[in-house]
Amino acid sequence: MIYLDYAATAPMREDAIEAMRRCLGADAHFANPSSYHAPGQAAAQLVEQARERFAALIGAQPGEIIWTSGATEANNMALLGGAAFHKDRGRRIALARTEHKSVLDPCRQLAGQGFKLDWLDTDSEGRIPPEAVESALKDDSLLLSAMLVNNETGVVQNIPELAGLCAERGVLLHVDAAQALGKLPLDCQRWEVSMMSFSAHKFGGPKGVGALYLRGKPPVRVQPLVFGGGQERGLRSGTLAVHQIVGMVRAAELAEAARESEFQRLAGLRQRLWKSLREALPRIRLNGSEGAQSPHVLNVSFEGVDGEALRADLTGLAVSSGSACTSEQAESSYVLRAMGRSDALADASLRFSFGWPTTEKDIAEAARQVIATVRRLRALAPDWEEAA
Repeated sequence: MIYLDYAATAPMREDAIEAMRRCLGADAHFANPSSYHAPGQAAAQLVEQARERFAALIGAQPGEIIWTSGATEANNMALLGGAAFHKDRGRRIALARTEHKSVLDPCRQLAGQGFKLDWLDTDSEGRIPPEAVESALKDDSLLLSAMLVNNETGVVQNIPELAGLCAERGVLLHVDAAQALGKLPLDCQRWEVSMMSFSAHKFGGPKGVGALYLRGKPPVRVQPLVFGGGQERGLRSGTLAVHQIVGMVRAAELAEAARESEFQRLAGLRQRLWKSLREALPRIRLNGSEGAQSPHVLNVSFEGVDGEALRADLTGLAVSSGSACTSEQAESSYVLRAMGRSDALADASLRFSFGWPTTEKDIAEAARQVIATVRRLRALAPDWEEAA
């Protein structure tokens, strides 16, 4: 089985696993970091050191980092908690229909509480035009939420430009950066981002841990969603998972250290796969933006095949048709439909996503399998005409 679904999740990096081991077991830093005894304070020191190291990676201050269970919780905290705290500033929220479900669904919850959702149309490549943001932001707009790297297409939004538009109008900007760390340079302070969400398992850390960046100057506040012991400045109660936090930050450091070289390597692999598919198969369509694209995602639609049959036949290839968070739902990708693709094209699409273990041999074999499968399914389709 060739694994090309790194946008869904990645294996843990060995150094991160080893860092976690040192926080487990009776002879390790297993204590509760909220305890005042020596073992507890040793664990707390590890947490704070990790906070400092992670903040340095993303251009933030340590006090601006809140640990969460992942980007889904971070997105919910930013949107639900931010809207609740700042509701007197406005009740309009702008977002694109291509956002992740963990952004769309909290915003729909807010719509049920009296907030107004201003939907931003993307272009055919999935990018949010600046003029769409300019027209959507009103005097009573509170927040804009935009994904830095789209999880289905890999399309990159121009966050610094969007941040400038928000700053001019006093609007908060939340960025879902779950797919970005280790792929693109990040600088929360310089970009003037209000909030940014992260998930460890996307870059080789453990599942079940992430972070939310909350800008300190000027301060951005959120109301807590979880109540209890008052951990994380009272914003996220619950005993901190020291081993997960330590593993997350070690993985983030490794991903960032290799970011520039991996960008070039993955871009080459992506281009090689796209070239192989395009030259062998007519009437296929790239879903993305060559001018603004993360190198770790390639999304392609195939005319003349049934999407379910395509995915079922690729038994030697671990790929997806879109977000893993919605893969159990029997519907075509809402992201691709929002970009103007038909239901048939959106359904007959594959998302290939690459990581540090991906090799040229993997790409060559993936291309071989997909080409053979598409050709076979097209030959079985009664109305398929190759030259049409």
